[in-house]
Amino acid sequence: MFAEAEADPTLSREAFKKEETRLRTALVKSQYAQLQAGERALLIVIAGIDGAGKGATVNLLNEWMDPRHILTQGFGAPDELERQYPPLWRYWNALPAKGRTAIVFGSWYAPLLFEGARKRPDTDRLDALAASIRRFEDQLSANGVQILKLWFHLSPEAQKTRSKRLLASPETAWQVLPEDLLVQKHFDRLRESGHHAISRTDRPHAPWVVIPSADDNMRAVTAARAVLHALRRGAVRVPAPSPTPADAGARRSGRRDVLGKLDYRGSIDKDDYEDRLGVLQGRLARALRDPAFRQRALVLAFEGQDAAGKGGAIRRVTQALDARRYEITPVSAPSPHELLRPYLWRFWRRVPRQGRVAIFDRSWYGRVLVERVEDLTPAAAWKRAYGEINDFESQLVGHGAIVLKFWLAISREEQLKRFREREKSPYKTFKITQDDWRNRRKWPAYLGAANEMIARTDTLAAPWRIVATDDKRLARLQVLEHIVERVEKALGRE
Repeated sequence: MFAEAEADPTLSREAFKKEETRLRTALVKSQYAQLQAGERALLIVIAGIDGAGKGATVNLLNEWMDPRHILTQGFGAPDELERQYPPLWRYWNALPAKGRTAIVFGSWYAPLLFEGARKRPDTDRLDALAASIRRFEDQLSANGVQILKLWFHLSPEAQKTRSKRLLASPETAWQVLPEDLLVQKHFDRLRESGHHAISRTDRPHAPWVVIPSADDNMRAVTAARAVLHALRRGAVRVPAPSPTPADAGARRSGRRDVLGKLDYRGSIDKDDYEDRLGVLQGRLARALRDPAFRQRALVLAFEGQDAAGKGGAIRRVTQALDARRYEITPVSAPSPHELLRPYLWRFWRRVPRQGRVAIFDRSWYGRVLVERVEDLTPAAAWKRAYGEINDFESQLVGHGAIVLKFWLAISREEQLKRFREREKSPYKTFKITQDDWRNRRKWPAYLGAANEMIARTDTLAAPWRIVATDDKRLARLQVLEHIVERVEKALGRE
């Protein structure tokens, strides 16, 4: 894998100058062609042996291309704020828009490379980390992000020689970092770490390219050629995703028509409702003020038919919360800005940090509901979304979030009654639109999509709670009760 790079090939100055003119011209033209098309983003991942000239090459790429359309970002160890979010949160937030290019140092490969460089790497952990990376990159690739991964490599002798040469001059000594000087001691393990990473994650739609780095000219030209090839390359078919651990935990059995079998007849007396409401809100307030919740987060997603009472249920929840510690996100059609990035990008940006609550009035499930029923997205995209959503929620839960999803169901008769009441009410008319009436005419299609959604995303980690809402008061209590019980259980307050 690294034999050619460790042979330390060179490129003469004359050959370099000849290639430089051609490459600079071609890179800029291809960069602007990509920008004009606006169909995909290019994400360049930088990795490799320390002291191999990675930083110098990135600077050169910014010089040879138009840097106004390149976002260069370096990620070190997560800071205090970043540690309060799932590990991939910061990378999702940094994704470039379609048409643009991003260069990333210190990427999601850091844990895999660290494990691979250990004296006795854990093979199972290597496989698990690699599988997680493949799922992430598959999702990005399927959603318009082209990935190119560059591994900078050279022989141990060349690495040592390069570091000494740079240290010899005050003008270049700053380029040598402390970790560059430690490479010699652990070179074999670092090489093996690279082998582990590349062999497990090199795929046609997210390829690795090894860059010979002993000679500055060879390194620059090889890297530039790789970037140019990526810019010119057409779309690469992303294979169907393999089942994720979250998919394996989905409870599909016996839940294909859960909404068709729902009983809407339950009700509660107003006085009993008021008494129970206060008790449940008090329990929720105390639970979320528990010091143990500082290491957790709460994610509430509300879906359901129009006029099923999502807003009313959400208000009864927020009455128990500190306004400084929660955020409500009403989800509608994605904006043009959001359409330039992968589908889940806008939801990753709203993930709560530890100690906070995020409430979604409609959610990421729009892809498999309204976008599916209204033919707003290709079938391949919404079919793929089940696995992407399960993986997203699994990452939230894995980092300590409590993820609760509610489907608020209403009978057709009760919905019609509420629609007519809204039309007559001077302060509720804003709640009823022509879209609501159109959606009602598509009741069977939406019901079928919702049933399949529940069956395929009702996981042990992030279960669905189905609530009949013909009696609004009873529905609000059931929502609150479910939240309180799940939060108290997660905090060990049972």
